[in-house]
Amino acid sequence: MFLDEPTPATRLRVASFFAGIGGFDLGFERAGLETVWQCEIKDFCLEILEQHWPHVERARDIREVEPYEIADADVWAGGFPCQDVSLARMGPRAGLAGNQSGLFYAFADLIESCRPKALVIENVAALLSSNQGRDFAVVVRTLAELGYGIAWRVLDSRYFGIPQSRSRVFIIGYLGGAERAGAVLFEPECRDRDSETRRSNGQKTVSPFKICVGDASKGFVKKLAHCLYAESARHTGTDWSRNYVSYPQGWVRRLTPLETERLQGFPDNWTVPKRRQHNLQALDSARYHACGNAVSVPVAEWLGRRIRRVLGPELVDF
Repeated sequence: MFLDEPTPATRLRVASFFAGIGGFDLGFERAGLETVWQCEIKDFCLEILEQHWPHVERARDIREVEPYEIADADVWAGGFPCQDVSLARMGPRAGLAGNQSGLFYAFADLIESCRPKALVIENVAALLSSNQGRDFAVVVRTLAELGYGIAWRVLDSRYFGIPQSRSRVFIIGYLGGAERAGAVLFEPECRDRDSETRRSNGQKTVSPFKICVGDASKGFVKKLAHCLYAESARHTGTDWSRNYVSYPQGWVRRLTPLETERLQGFPDNWTVPKRRQHNLQALDSARYHACGNAVSVPVAEWLGRRIRRVLGPELVDF
């Protein structure tokens, strides 16, 4: 904890778009920010959001949201759908011209109307290469033309305390300029003047498929999981071919929904609905899918703390 607990008067307010099961929301709240509005279209995710944020107003379809419906917020956060830019589709990518990823434009229209002080946008790292980089250029240019200073960085969840290799690009937009936006994502390096200028290369990185822990006589799991997929041409909400528990007797099992929650940094049983479920297989599929689409909570928490530290005083007085 490098920041004092914020008072109600200084607590930054967050509007969460494409909220999913609340990865941004939970991480930001752990960092001392407050979620005041959410937008999500999927029924299962809406049910989970209602459980954890029962008093927060929310909308369903971003294409039908009117600017006046959005609660006043200092920070807007959202990861617009990645399906049309993701490499996981194993085929041609429609990019921002696609029906899903093209929802960025609806998001941008609302940003233009409301001009929130700060933006946090998340997507798969493949956004950087979609349509030979032109789609990412559209995102950056659109936000810049609306007056935002922009910074971006690829962050991997494995370096934030969870055993999942998950690279995502995060974009910070700030009306106060690009320098302040960059200060959120990039910490200045501090070195002792007598420290080494070069270090050995160290141990070579091992493929996640080869990193295992546990008693081989009883079964073992990979120490580092591959990126959880929600859906694609090869991987669906019930697919488990990349992440599994293997046993020496020759059989394997897929990860449980509880394990996928933990791989994303959510509390245990975060995605278990309170209402009675009659189709447990469908429930498991929905939980896998929702976790695969989510923002890793520890990454969101780190970003929230950086926003509070770097932009907090400025946003409160903006």
